[in-house]
Amino acid sequence: MTALRRFLSLSLSACLVITTVPEGFAFQNPPPPPPAMPMQGAQPSPEQLQQLVAPIALYPDSLVAQILAAAAFPEEIVEADRWLQDHKNLQGQRLADEVDKQPWDPSVKALTEFPAVLANMDKNLSWTSSLGDAYVNNQGGVMSAIQVMRQRAQSAGNLKNTPQETVVNNGPNIAIQPVNPEVVYVPQYDPWLIYGPPLAPWPGWYWYPGLYITTPGIFWGVGFGIGFFAGFGWGWGHWGFDWGRRAILFNRGPYVIHSNTFVNRNAFVNNRAAYNNRFEAFRGREGFRSSPQGAPHAGAFSGFNRAGAARGYSERGFSSSGASRGGAFHGGGFHGGGGRR
Repeated sequence: MTALRRFLSLSLSACLVITTVPEGFAFQNPPPPPPAMPMQGAQPSPEQLQQLVAPIALYPDSLVAQILAAAAFPEEIVEADRWLQDHKNLQGQRLADEVDKQPWDPSVKALTEFPAVLANMDKNLSWTSSLGDAYVNNQGGVMSAIQVMRQRAQSAGNLKNTPQETVVNNGPNIAIQPVNPEVVYVPQYDPWLIYGPPLAPWPGWYWYPGLYITTPGIFWGVGFGIGFFAGFGWGWGHWGFDWGRRAILFNRGPYVIHSNTFVNRNAFVNNRAAYNNRFEAFRGREGFRSSPQGAPHAGAFSGFNRAGAARGYSERGFSSSGASRGGAFHGGGFHGGGGRR
């Protein structure tokens, strides 16, 4: 009987080993995980894009082109605005000559002709980076939003010919050009009221003094003379739009963006390896902030890690306020204008 019991005990032990060993191996060597799904960026809605472009949609075409292109370089926007503040003694041709020496994108150089516009993009860095992110990833949508807002302003009676600018309807598209090609006026208006039904202000929007107003209608300040900048390849006359094809024109051809600040999510989905190489090269650049997972913030309207980048520049003395600028306009040449549309 004792021998039988030992035999049964050994038999049961053997059965337990046979049934549990495969599970042990399975635990130590789990099957490989399924392939990772490519990153998909949520596209902003047409209404979000309209809110985003509202502050600039009524600017002259060439200025809008410069702003959209330059928004893809928020770190250079900050650097250029700081540079202008540090070189207030430069005027006219001397200013243009020194700007030409800087390593900035042509669009950023062009905006030094409009220091108040450049300063606003610096102060509203969150909005600027969102605009750049949207332009890189949805160029056609951004330009369509601009046309929608122009049509709304025109329907509201707030976009029409004035002594400062000409408004031309080309089929479904509206073009805005300065009356005098040598003097450019930047309209001043409330971007949340000028289009008819009120819009919700962009979160954290800063009302840059001398550029945006809080009353109905459009006002005109001084005009920006472009003569000193005309001789450079990045100046006013080199920018424009092909509205039909939804393309920015630079030197009479499509503008090709070379910014590493924003991830083109469509290209990323198709070429993850190329993106990784670009990210590694860009990781060490000043002002860059990465997510905890080590990837740039690439969600819709995430842009240049808006809060983190603005906070980083502020810590280094880059962030600005209206009081520290000494006025809304600095540098460049000005011509008398004024009046209300």
